[in-house]
Amino acid sequence: MADAIQALRQALGEAGSIVALTGAGISAESGIPTFRGQGGLWRNFSPEKLATPEAFAGNPRLVWEWYDWRRGIISQAQPNAGHRALAELERRVGGEDGERNFTLVTQNVDGLHDRAGSRNIVKLHGDIWEVRCLGCGATARNEQVPLDPLPPRCNCGGLLRPGVVWFGESLPELAWGRACRASGAAQVLLVIGTSATVYPAAGLAQIAQGEGAKLAIINPEPTPLDGLADWVLRQPSGEILPRLL
Repeated sequence: MADAIQALRQALGEAGSIVALTGAGISAESGIPTFRGQGGLWRNFSPEKLATPEAFAGNPRLVWEWYDWRRGIISQAQPNAGHRALAELERRVGGEDGERNFTLVTQNVDGLHDRAGSRNIVKLHGDIWEVRCLGCGATARNEQVPLDPLPPRCNCGGLLRPGVVWFGESLPELAWGRACRASGAAQVLLVIGTSATVYPAAGLAQIAQGEGAKLAIINPEPTPLDGLADWVLRQPSGEILPRLL
């Protein structure tokens, strides 16, 4: 493990372009339940049945009750050592000569990367603290906890929905394009705290490797990408990422 960390640290130091892809595991280290973990059920509903356009159309209040519950948990959570290490890595890479770059691509919607100080963030699945009106299309930031009323309404009177990507919806075109371009230009790709089973996000590893990038997997459990990786570090991100600095 120590040799792998040293080799990865050296690769990061030499790389002109670095991309980190984060998933629910890094947020779980801050106490936020994952969709597929033991804390993934709410009032006997599965997230896969609540986080859909069809569920929202059928019962917007129920869906918003679930998101209000999630927002309450997230509001009490704090960025952990893994979040802070990624923010520090961005500062170090971007602050040396301006010729290196760091991009953080996340599947998480909780905003903990923002709170940790990361700036160049691509949010593939949206942001739970944003809302979008189904009537006029306006978007806004809403950090009210708890929400009142439920479901929330826009100033135009239209129904607001969470600014996240639901099952059955496409990823935001601009965000996905940025993620693909960054991954294709990366010399090192860090895949952190993700099961690597959710596509198309997991496909960023193949994009990066296809252009010659080195791949590091940082996750306590095995992933389908382990066999492709140059380094597999099977520990929590909060333990590994600070050591890479």
